[in-house]
Amino acid sequence: MSTQVSEEVREALHEGRPVVALESTIIAHGLPRPQNLAVALELEELVRAGGAVPATIAVVDGTARIGLDRAALKRIAEDPAVRKLGHRDLAPALATGVTGATTVSATAWLADSAGIRVFATGGLGGVHRAWTDTQDESADLRLLARVGTTVVCAGVKSILDVPATLQRLETLGVTVVGYGTDHFPGFYLASSGEPVDWTLRSPEAVAGVIRAQDRLGGPRAALIVANPVPVTEQLDPALHDRVLAGGLAAAKEKGITGQAVTPFLLEYLTVHTEGASLEANLAAVRGNVRLAARIAAAYGAGTDGADETGTDGADETGTGGAGTAPGPEPSRGSGSAPGLGGR
Repeated sequence: MSTQVSEEVREALHEGRPVVALESTIIAHGLPRPQNLAVALELEELVRAGGAVPATIAVVDGTARIGLDRAALKRIAEDPAVRKLGHRDLAPALATGVTGATTVSATAWLADSAGIRVFATGGLGGVHRAWTDTQDESADLRLLARVGTTVVCAGVKSILDVPATLQRLETLGVTVVGYGTDHFPGFYLASSGEPVDWTLRSPEAVAGVIRAQDRLGGPRAALIVANPVPVTEQLDPALHDRVLAGGLAAAKEKGITGQAVTPFLLEYLTVHTEGASLEANLAAVRGNVRLAARIAAAYGAGTDGADETGTDGADETGTGGAGTAPGPEPSRGSGSAPGLGGR
């Protein structure tokens, strides 16, 4: 594989210092210009502030880059020709010299290949609505069943089917834990209304689970740390439910199907919430990056917080990401219209 690891990331990995992988799709395709470059730089600084080294990942001119310099970040943010690459696209992209931003699946694959154990993103892809008719689910799910990466996220986007996504992750053997919450987050919302089986309350507790995975060996699969957006920064649940219902109706009326549904609904939410969904998105990503840096640092330090695991999420300690307890559950409309996807 044509892969280039930056000197900073390579030295950190060699010395056993904490590293956090960051995806690049949010830079190229998830945020408007020029805000996207400013956010990319901000997220890297949040990783550093948490005691870890950032490794933003992308493909530049046919080379997988793990750790981008300022010029590469600027290109990913500003070049409209930058493609969106899932893990299935990596081989053609490398062979043909393409420049592309990596999705959750491609970022997790490349991070795992480099030995990076912690990855922060916004939301995962998942099972799409009407799966029984379309068989449409994100490539993220199968890929996460094949890599030993810890993924800190805010659940899956609410345009997807959260209960079906959680069932699929269970079937694939991917462990899901709530961070300071006993409910799976809904990306824009602190809770999707769906319970999680395990709750962890500190970065040290998460690091203890990662080390337990190391000791167990056996089949590899990701550890998903579901970190809710703070209640004070979530999208208003009533507004969310109303706008999402309108977006689903509009997509049906316009005959929008398949992969075109996701970008249509995300744009619809941004426009009809007057940017509030984008702000909730950014709040979630920032919180996930802060938490990921602390987890990576705890894992590197070898501290064990296994006694802080449980099935009761009432004692949330806060990390600057979750920061607040989950709060009241959203209406069942948002719960049954689950989570956000990094498709």
